[in-house]
Amino acid sequence: MNLYLDTSALVKRYVKEPGSDDARAWIRAARIKTTVIITRAEVAAALTRALRMNTISKVDYDFALSKLRSDWIDFQRLSVTERLVARADRLACEFGLRGYDAVHLAAALTWQENLDFPVTLATFDRELADAARQSGLAVLPE
Repeated sequence: MNLYLDTSALVKRYVKEPGSDDARAWIRAARIKTTVIITRAEVAAALTRALRMNTISKVDYDFALSKLRSDWIDFQRLSVTERLVARADRLACEFGLRGYDAVHLAAALTWQENLDFPVTLATFDRELADAARQSGLAVLPE
């Protein structure tokens, strides 16, 4: 499986919450794991927010952030280019997506086109999942 992970899916790799076991299994099963480069900052911000809201401990936060940083090399990372952002612009308008969700969708679609093989988008964001399905991507969770 060629797996594209958005932030909502990747953060579950580092924080135990509903869907974490599934996300971890998908990551283990993936032949190639990809995300857009901004995801690193988004996951770090999500972890920091979880710490600030006391949903994870400082020990868990430090471990998760360290693990994210050491795992980062294992992910194929797609660049944010003018062309990708222009596509995200169109997708945001077409599907009513938030900005970074549109960037994730544009990146996953572009990656699938460049691979010429099916890509599965892992996301726990319902709006992004719906837009991805309508755009022809396989989506997890199903």
